[in-house]
Amino acid sequence: MGNIEVEIRSFITKEKYLELIERLKKEGEFLGEDYQETHYFDAKEDLRIQRNNFFSKIWMKKGKIHDSQREEIEIKFARDDFEKLERIFLALGFSVSVKWFRTRRAFKWQGIDVAADFTKGYGYIIELEKMSDEGNKKKTLEMLKQKMKVLGIPLTPKDEFDGKYQYYRKNWRKLVGETL
Repeated sequence: MGNIEVEIRSFITKEKYLELIERLKKEGEFLGEDYQETHYFDAKEDLRIQRNNFFSKIWMKKGKIHDSQREEIEIKFARDDFEKLERIFLALGFSVSVKWFRTRRAFKWQGIDVAADFTKGYGYIIELEKMSDEGNKKKTLEMLKQKMKVLGIPLTPKDEFDGKYQYYRKNWRKLVGETL
């Protein structure tokens, strides 16, 4: 295992989301449900903080958003430290560019991590992920694509993700009902 996160994702309907949860509970191991609030900062790299049901964390992903293979660096903190983390980044001059509010159901299925997500204002998504090293990342990506076919889910094109992400990024406050 390495430090290269290899992942693929697709938008799905609410019906497919509910169907997948039932299938994955039967065929895989249900790892739990989590509610996550994530703040992305305006930074050179993809820099974020998150509070979930269990802990808070800072993490950075190198490369471009929605790339299927990116190096990831993560540091975990106590859940209650989230506001302190945000204050530090704001004091350093970073601003919050977007916030995400997501319910995630996590599974281990056929040796891979599967997340069935509902993100407020964004929609339903299935994500398949496996950590890899530099030498095996392409092979891992092809394996994940095959697993998505096994689940009967077509891959959402990267440009569709990028377009919806840009729309959400521009309109997230309205979409989630947050005021300035």
